[in-house]
Amino acid sequence: MRLITVFGSSRVQPGTPAFAEAHAWGLAIAQAGFGVATGGYNGAMEAVSQGAKEGGGLVVGITAPSLFPQRDGPNLHVDLELPSSSLLTRIERLIDVGMACLALPGGVGTLAEILAAWNLNHIAQLHGKPQKPLGVHVGWLEVLRPGLEVTPQNLQLLTPIHSLQSLQAFLKRLSNTRFG
Repeated sequence: MRLITVFGSSRVQPGTPAFAEAHAWGLAIAQAGFGVATGGYNGAMEAVSQGAKEGGGLVVGITAPSLFPQRDGPNLHVDLELPSSSLLTRIERLIDVGMACLALPGGVGTLAEILAAWNLNHIAQLHGKPQKPLGVHVGWLEVLRPGLEVTPQNLQLLTPIHSLQSLQAFLKRLSNTRFG
């Protein structure tokens, strides 16, 4: 099954609009015929996992037990746990396993994941190689904007996701595209 990697906050709480949005993203991904890969823990990662599971999708959790020893393992919706030994290995694995990446709102960890995926796309573009689609919640565009050496052309490597309908359009484009 083809996977979509989803980055998001571990601090999102059940019953909040952010949890509901992440759940809806997971469900939409599964309904489009994809599985999900997340960091495997709580918050938005759990909401995405639950939504994907309810939609019949495979759920892969790429955890980092040595970084988060206080966590009791992956959330209950994870079908396959792939533990990583370091933060950078975890981010690399998250990006590698997905045919595309999506980013929900989050904090520094989510930002690091976005920046790694975005930079890999930038390097691929420089070398004329295929890029991995990267969709980001529209809220990230307030942070990821032109300035310093970030150009409007760099921002074109990101697909803003501003609604469930724009997420579904992103997924439909992936369904109709061959990668690798």
